[in-house]
Amino acid sequence: MRIFHLSDDLPADARGAVLAIGNFDGVHIGHRRVIAETRDIARGLGVPSAVLTFEPHPRRLFTPEAPPFRLSSLDVKARVLDGLGVDLLFVAAFDRAFAAIPAVAFIDDMLLARLGVRHVVVGDDFRFGHRRQGDIGLLRARAQAAGFGLSPAPTVLDAAGAAVSSNTIRAALATGDTTAAEGLLGRPWEVDGTVVHGDARGRALGFPTANLDIDDYLHPARGIYAVRVGIAGAAGTRWHDGAASFGLRPQFDGTEARLEVHLLDFDGDLYGATLRVVFHAYLRGEERFADVDALVAQIRRDVEEARRVLAAVPSPGDRPAGRG
Repeated sequence: MRIFHLSDDLPADARGAVLAIGNFDGVHIGHRRVIAETRDIARGLGVPSAVLTFEPHPRRLFTPEAPPFRLSSLDVKARVLDGLGVDLLFVAAFDRAFAAIPAVAFIDDMLLARLGVRHVVVGDDFRFGHRRQGDIGLLRARAQAAGFGLSPAPTVLDAAGAAVSSNTIRAALATGDTTAAEGLLGRPWEVDGTVVHGDARGRALGFPTANLDIDDYLHPARGIYAVRVGIAGAAGTRWHDGAASFGLRPQFDGTEARLEVHLLDFDGDLYGATLRVVFHAYLRGEERFADVDALVAQIRRDVEEARRVLAAVPSPGDRPAGRG
């Protein structure tokens, strides 16, 4: 998959695609319906399939004081879209100037003049343009006038009949329900981040951890997780089983939530590395113990439980495309 910023000079073969438009935060099973339709129409027309997404997420621009909420970084989103067979990814810088573009100008200047779209695929509740004034009705009218195709993809429902949404997944992760989140995402939830220096308490306890800066990612339920950890290298990503802690570290009176990952059977320096952390199971909540010895004994049990859980989980290389 080739990636372009909307401000780039686009080559001729990046124009004329079938284009899906949206934030696609998490690239969940509802988004995948849109992507699948985009890919199928593109194959029928013999043109590339493409996605237009926005960075940063519009919510961050309009509500900068909101707590962290993102399900996927741009890198994770791109990796999943690539696995789903998307040919082109266009990234629009979502700033005040972009947010002020009128809906008709978004169609005429961005979709037509800039991208030369052949066909557009969006969710049936898609809104766009300044103050979200554009809707499916406007897009359909402009499509008919300008001669490009339009397909509103129907909403995907979960087993309970509710619409699948990024907010539903956020709510599941906030309670530690990694199973529900995985079902709605179509893959285990994954974050990525840079390893930063911590207070080295894990190493002193006999369980060294990599402390990750997860920036604007959603904060999941505080506690301990069984995870797989990917380390990028020249020969590709190397995966390790791990146990992760997300929370305040009440044993040591912490005040700032952190993601700390212990890689099983690993010995090496990870400072400055970018890690992929895939959440497979929520093992327990965050606790304060009677003393440090009790904490260490529980960490040993957590590590063994993570090892047991992960023994039944296929390695990332065994998963179908688009599953992380």
